[in-house]
Amino acid sequence: MAQTRDVVIALDLGGTDIKAAVSDADGTELARGQRPTPVSAGVPAVLDALVDQIEQLRRQVEPGCRVRGVGLICPGFVDPVAGIARYSANLRWKDVPLRDVISSRTGLPVAIDHDVRAAGLAEAREGAARGVADALYVAIGTGIAGALIVAGSVVSGAAQMAGEVGHLPVVADGEPCACGQRGCTEAYASGAALPRRYLAAGGASAAAGQPLRAEEVLARAAAGDPLAVTVLDDAVTALGRALVSCTLLLDPSLIVIGGGLVRAGSALLEPLAAELARGLTFRTAPPLVPAAFGADSGRRGAALIGWQAHLRAAGRASNGQPSS
Repeated sequence: MAQTRDVVIALDLGGTDIKAAVSDADGTELARGQRPTPVSAGVPAVLDALVDQIEQLRRQVEPGCRVRGVGLICPGFVDPVAGIARYSANLRWKDVPLRDVISSRTGLPVAIDHDVRAAGLAEAREGAARGVADALYVAIGTGIAGALIVAGSVVSGAAQMAGEVGHLPVVADGEPCACGQRGCTEAYASGAALPRRYLAAGGASAAAGQPLRAEEVLARAAAGDPLAVTVLDDAVTALGRALVSCTLLLDPSLIVIGGGLVRAGSALLEPLAAELARGLTFRTAPPLVPAAFGADSGRRGAALIGWQAHLRAAGRASNGQPSS
């Protein structure tokens, strides 16, 4: 008789894409999925896309596997206890009862959390910060955020809002940010900011019908495009200033850079490390390393969150309470 294999579905909801996977208890991914996030179509469309992605992966699960739960992570202000996505500028939503909506529509236990805290958890337990007591994980994607790892655990903060590296003001009276502030790191160095600032400076757009992505701006900078070089220099300066502030305040022994832009590799990390070192006049800069899981740290973290959902549901069931 074949042995039953328990799995969870991991969903990393970003402002650009929804990344998903089916993962077993050892972290092995048995199936993957990815689709654009329909932000412009509104909250109902995003919820529909999440449910459809879950159902698509359920159909792909091999015989003998049981889907035990869903780990769903997203950007912004997330309340994992209440199960509510309180606010996200990049997703354009506020006070969405994410856990209950997805659970009721799929019949599965669901846990939600902040995307970068979950990614930091994955890097702390299994990745680049494994065995490091105190580290800072910074994800550069559509937005920018961080996860502070203290004594091997990720710090959430009093209001579940710790780690907003992207909204550290780094340019006095600078460009407006989607959060309502001006001069934020995210307004200069995020995956959304690079193409926006490049096009605003007069840079050439992408091929007809295709959006210009941050990776293309980085590639143009590497090829010597002067506008792209300026945009990249501004991004490195802004992010470097933010990391200087984080280093002076938090004193991490390691800084891990993740998110979609980590695929740029040394083109981003080398000038960023140099900018960080320049900003620290009286102390040594902590090492700056790429995330072990690259742009997949969030998806792996979402799987860890999914197992938490299953374990909580199993605990309720053993106490005679409904499991979902």
